[in-house]
Amino acid sequence: MKRALQVLATAGMLCAIGLLSSLPRDASGADSSPQPVSSSSPAASSTPSSSIAEALSSANLQPISANPGASNLIPGTGLLGHLAGIDNIPGVRVGGLWIGNADYLFTGGVKPRTWSFNSLLFLNLNIDLQKLASIPGASMDAELMQFNGEDSNGKAGVITAYDGLSGPKPFVRTELYELWWRQTLFDDKLIIRAGKTTPTADFNNVTRAVPTSDTSLQVPAVSGLIYTPIFKNPTLIGVSPGYYNTAYGVTANFAPTRNFYLTYALYDGALGRGIQTGLREGPVFNGHYFTIGEAGYAWTLGEHKLIGIIAAGGWAQTGELYGPGTSQNGSEGFYTFGSQRLWRRHEGIDNSGISGFFQFGINDSRTMIANEYFGAGFTGFGLVPHRPVDSIGTGLAWTWLNRRYGFRSNEAIIQTYYQMHLIGTSFFEPVLSYIPNPGESRRTQGAVAMTAQITVLF
Repeated sequence: MKRALQVLATAGMLCAIGLLSSLPRDASGADSSPQPVSSSSPAASSTPSSSIAEALSSANLQPISANPGASNLIPGTGLLGHLAGIDNIPGVRVGGLWIGNADYLFTGGVKPRTWSFNSLLFLNLNIDLQKLASIPGASMDAELMQFNGEDSNGKAGVITAYDGLSGPKPFVRTELYELWWRQTLFDDKLIIRAGKTTPTADFNNVTRAVPTSDTSLQVPAVSGLIYTPIFKNPTLIGVSPGYYNTAYGVTANFAPTRNFYLTYALYDGALGRGIQTGLREGPVFNGHYFTIGEAGYAWTLGEHKLIGIIAAGGWAQTGELYGPGTSQNGSEGFYTFGSQRLWRRHEGIDNSGISGFFQFGINDSRTMIANEYFGAGFTGFGLVPHRPVDSIGTGLAWTWLNRRYGFRSNEAIIQTYYQMHLIGTSFFEPVLSYIPNPGESRRTQGAVAMTAQITVLF
């Protein structure tokens, strides 16, 4: 039955694309409405064919997140729709991305001197209904995900995942990743989105850029680190939906200015009972709910106009929760994160320079895998001569684990990467990870792993 529903969902998306391709074509302009600081707004709007070359030119490219599917509502560039010949349909955008990586565990962990291979594909259909059907402020989105991989982190004995591409079993999965309706109100000050969605694009998203009209001030994706804590605070693992277990819910974002936002959401909380919501085409709603709220503020600091942002949020999971030898009626937690441009290399010319970030989280859970977390890192943009799109960065993810599971008391991941632009919208990223204290067991030796990752946006 599940496979049949997946086939039907895929067929439905393809039929929708086919139907839209038969509609009259009109090269309308790109949406120029302002985007608030919160990522509740789509990361990209429909791109007409006349703008494809401009959108893909190296002058417009920036360093990206290591997994845009986990941190952006709308991945890719829209090139797929252009190649299919449907990008001139008003408001229709078809795009996606592919990520492939290979991990080699040099030493330590559970299975040293072993390889792991992972492949991730997203296909996205986004429709601006204001352009297509004259419905003011409305859009809808459908996205499919295909993952084929291995237990890279299990081989290293790492609980919080040094390779964020590989998550829980099954390691081969086809999912209806997103299916939502988005409505803007009051001149885009209030945005409501309902359906199956990715909460990590809206909450605790330390990687997102702070929008600004001056491109020389803009901070691109704050980090290209590949470990899971950069996408999901470990104190939220097990209750918060995200990559690759998205969930149904309603998200409301209020952004009265470009500097301040409030976001609140209520989701199907079945993940807290171990149900993988990403594999479900419909909501579960079994008495468990996950609710979360976040407030954020952005600023420009000093005469050098150094952009920064700070945000804080709280969450609650309802229902009976279970762990080894214990249970708990609901759980709550708090998190905060921030990023700050520290140095600008060419003021008023480009956005090269150095930025830093921090993360923190804590909860009261007796059943989740982690109770406290701290993370920090630095990223350099465009520092290599004649390589304006390249970035280099390092980060520390330090998690205090729940020892009821037999884990170590804590686990630290130290990671360094260099993300280089290849050609078009493709990137290559070698990553070195050192885990001195893998959390699986006190007997697991420190692990050193190398990852080579390729990301292609289309």
